[in-house]
Amino acid sequence: MLRYFLSRIVQSFFLLIGVLFITFFMIRLTGDPARVLLAREASQEQLDAFREEMGFNRPIYVQFGDYLSGVFTGDLGRSITFRQPSRDIILERLPPTIQLSVISLTAAILIAVPLGILGGSNPGSLVDSLGRTIGLLGQATPNFWLALLLIIIFAVKLRWFPSFGRETSTSIVLPAVASAVWPIGSLVRLTRSAVLEIHNEDYIRTARSKGLSRTAIGARHIFRNASLVLLSVIGVQFAYVLSGSVYIETIFAWPGIGNLLNSAISARDFPLVQAITIFVATFAVLINLGVDLLYGVIDPRIRYS
Repeated sequence: MLRYFLSRIVQSFFLLIGVLFITFFMIRLTGDPARVLLAREASQEQLDAFREEMGFNRPIYVQFGDYLSGVFTGDLGRSITFRQPSRDIILERLPPTIQLSVISLTAAILIAVPLGILGGSNPGSLVDSLGRTIGLLGQATPNFWLALLLIIIFAVKLRWFPSFGRETSTSIVLPAVASAVWPIGSLVRLTRSAVLEIHNEDYIRTARSKGLSRTAIGARHIFRNASLVLLSVIGVQFAYVLSGSVYIETIFAWPGIGNLLNSAISARDFPLVQAITIFVATFAVLINLGVDLLYGVIDPRIRYS
């Protein structure tokens, strides 16, 4: 068991190093950072002074080494726009994004998982048709388009909810609905598929032949085995909601990391964009690591395979 956990931690560590490497060099493919960050009319003296100040005049491998050492010591650079450490700015904007992500995903789970279980247990029924329709619409509807539609109907026309900001307790309703659409569609379809597949297994037929009730079979066998699939999907969906919140937060002026990233890109705040990218990527890697570790706890066959 310890070997399994250590192997997953080591794999996640090297994955994080790969993410840092890709982020560092992909951003620099946009061109000379000094010319990207400074105004077009900046003189050569200003460019040279800026490169000296930011360390862009050093060899690229030296910059990458300093970048790695800074990341692993918690130094994500200094924002040019805010004139503050990028880490402090991100941590200040993190709670609204976490709040939106958790509420969106919780709502998606409460809606999608029961629909998927009922639909998979009763294929062809009215509940199954409803679940498949919701799953199809959830994955086919762009969340940014839905966000604008929700604002027009429920904020402008009906005036039930605020259209932007985080001033009242109801401000999160429309952003959460828009963010939950894709996870609902994905969870409904995958839960239904997992339940259908488990229904055809030999141990389910054996349980039925022993006279176990549908409730007992569902609780002991179907849901327990389907939980492994759900666990992986929920982990991926949480990372998706967290990283995809840039559209929703920008549309609703939600003061989270997504909105901050949009502002940083518009202001060409190179260090802050890089820091946010690393932060979100690290968060996703840690979520996947947690899911892998829970796999081994729930199903011992996985950690010994």
